[in-house]
Amino acid sequence: MATARSDAFTFFGATGDLAYKQVFPALQGLIRRGELDMPIIGVARAPYTLDQLLVRARDSLSHHGGVDEEAFAVLAARLRFVEGDYADPAVYDRLKQALDGASRPLHYLAIPPSMFATVVQGLGRSGCAKGARVVVEKPFGRDLASAMELNQTLHEVFPESSVFRIDHYLGKEAVRNLLYFRFANAFLEPIWSRDHVDSVQITMAESFGVQGRGAFYEEVGAIRDVVQNHLLQVMVLLAMDSPVGHDPVAMRSEKLRLLRAMRPLDSSAVVRGQFRGYRDEAGVKRDSRVETFAALGLHIDTWRWAGVPFYIRAGKCLPLTTTQVMVDLKRPPVAIFDEIQAAQSNYFRFRLSPEVVIAAGARVKRPGETMEGEAVELVARHTPDPVSSASPYERLLSDALRGDSSLFVSDESVEAAWRVVEPILADGSRPEEYEPGTWGPESARKVFVGEEGWHDPVAEGSAPC
Repeated sequence: MATARSDAFTFFGATGDLAYKQVFPALQGLIRRGELDMPIIGVARAPYTLDQLLVRARDSLSHHGGVDEEAFAVLAARLRFVEGDYADPAVYDRLKQALDGASRPLHYLAIPPSMFATVVQGLGRSGCAKGARVVVEKPFGRDLASAMELNQTLHEVFPESSVFRIDHYLGKEAVRNLLYFRFANAFLEPIWSRDHVDSVQITMAESFGVQGRGAFYEEVGAIRDVVQNHLLQVMVLLAMDSPVGHDPVAMRSEKLRLLRAMRPLDSSAVVRGQFRGYRDEAGVKRDSRVETFAALGLHIDTWRWAGVPFYIRAGKCLPLTTTQVMVDLKRPPVAIFDEIQAAQSNYFRFRLSPEVVIAAGARVKRPGETMEGEAVELVARHTPDPVSSASPYERLLSDALRGDSSLFVSDESVEAAWRVVEPILADGSRPEEYEPGTWGPESARKVFVGEEGWHDPVAEGSAPC
């Protein structure tokens, strides 16, 4: 489905942390690739001048990938700055003037969600939303009701086809590779169902804590921060059927179908944990009941996946930082040779970060006279080229400029994901404390009802988990 390319790029929150860490590096990358030949307008409430914003942009790039002098010269020539309170109509008048007749601008709201309504309404009243697209950052609400309210606010000014909800996780090379692997290999389809898959595990581990962001984390917790969005989306990519067609609408429709088939979470299949020392963090309540760890079991009520448990585990202060998927296959029905234990069954392993790894677990005969086997892994490992590889933000902003919504989340998908986690959001019980550097509370092992228990990731290059 061909769509017209945007002809201007504006970003609200130009002096903020997100712009500093992600947006300026992405803009330089897009310029270097020749994809940003248009006006670039930063908007912020901070009393900056254009020269000050350029100094901040250069500092951003020097700390995040390096300054490409040629690309930076282009950025400096195209960058404009509009300063003022987002509630002031004059800000949008100045923005319209800076757009200089652009008819299809892309407005990126790199600002707190509490400001979305003010900015969206300002864009609508001023005419800056006419023919435009808008990119909004997660979180897309903090529960189902607020997500629906946010969608309604956006739709008062922008049609859904012009709304791009950005989740940088979906722009990661490893996550895109997961989707490609699923549908580019015919050998996978015959075994990718309840007939051959025993269970699926997704682990997102972080070895660090809240890193000085205690006040922020008190408002979200692990379930809102990464489960409802990143990890449910990974689960969708693992379990969805092939889309009917190549266009973004077909892709999003299939993802929505899968999300709607997910059974709402049951509190009996959820364990919440909090690492020892979290309550000593600045901004954290002394009696905080916010989880820094969650382990949960989900089910998908489709013909393909009926009866197959999916398990998600995410937490901070765990033994290492990585995201890994393990798809355990069922054991052979008869042990012809040596007895194959549960942990030695066939599997597929996807390491999504920090390395990009796809591995298949198999068994081979040990050398010698006896018919005894051993577990081996067949491994494909990618080492991305940092020069030629686009960052997730660069890739996603490029797609938004082209109007390709394949890697963005629709309004219905956001609401469907919230419906899955909604039943456990109001859990006010005290999370179980766990020691930093462990795999969470001991009771988390009970979430997994199979023989094998959790596959704890190990450092890549070590023995398979």
